[in-house]
Parts: sequence; C-alpha cells; structure tokens
Amino acid sequence: MTRYQTEKYRDYEKAFHKTKYSTVTQFFKGEKRVRHRAKTVNKKMQLQTATFGAGCFWCVEAVFQQLDGVHEVVSGYTGGTTVNPTYEAVCMGMTGHAEVIQIQFEPTVIAYEELLEVFWHTHDATTLNRQGNDVGTQYRSAIFYHTAEQQRIAEQSKADTDRSDMWDDPIVT
Repeated sequence: MTRYQTEKYRDYEKAFHKTKYSTVTQFFKGEKRVRHRAKTVNKKMQLQTATFGAGCFWCVEAVFQQLDGVHEVVSGYTGGTTVNPTYEAVCMGMTGHAEVIQIQFEPTVIAYEELLEVFWHTHDATTLNRQGNDVGTQYRSAIFYHTAEQQRIAEQSKADTDRSDMWDDPIVT
C-alpha cells in the first residue's frame, strides 16, 4: 500500500475479535460495510471460523466472499506482538503481524478442507514474506487454526499440496 492509502485507512481502525493467537484488528469504512457482507444466520446453524494470511487481504477477501457457505469475511491482522496495532505500524513491518482474512463459514455447506483448497490457489505459498509486489513479513502465507482439528486438516492439506505438482518450489506457509 502507498503512504496515501495508509493515511486514508488510518481512520477506519477498530478492534474486532480476540483469538488465542493475538488480536485481530479489522479495518473498514464503517459498520455498514461489515453488515452488508454478513449473511443472515439461522440460530440452529453452527458457524466456524477460519483465518488465513495470503498476502494483501483486500485481494484475498474478495475471492472468499464469493463462496457458498461463507457468511462473512473480515480483513485484519494477527500473529504479531503489538496489541491493537495501527494500520501504519503493520504496513511498516514493525509489529510482526500478518495481513489476514477471518472467515465465518457454515461447515455443512463448505468444508474447511475446501477453504484450504481455495487458499492454496489464491496466492503463491512458495514465496517467503512476499506476494507479487507486496514485500514484508505482513504479507506472509499463514494459516491460523482455531481448533486441533483445523490444525490436523491444515497440516495434511499443506503436505498434500506440497507433494502435488501445483508449485515447483516448496511451500513456506
């Protein structure tokens, strides 16, 4: 992001959600945007959460929003040491955070394994701390799992993808 874009979004910072890993900080242009993305949730429906880092969150967010069974996709940061980091601090690489998307999904419609498949196809998981022209640890490829089952599935998916012919180089996620 350019300095102009950093300053432009500084006013849109808001603490979003605590995870066991770190604070996920959400950036948006007001509550209306988030409510627009969220789909109506049946009270009997059990949503799950997935958190992925795949470079610039704005680009990755748009892909996952299109999937059936995905109820909400929120851009933010996690994996760093600073509590409630500013957009500018993360962009400067001072906090250790990764740009991430946090997905609320209905597992009876789309499985975590399917989200991982989309994750592997939406970015180059073989480049360390870089996606295209975006360079820095904040653009690293990462999977932040929320349960032991997600950890098991993610590690298996990574191993399977690494063995496939998808990439010439090894995955660094």
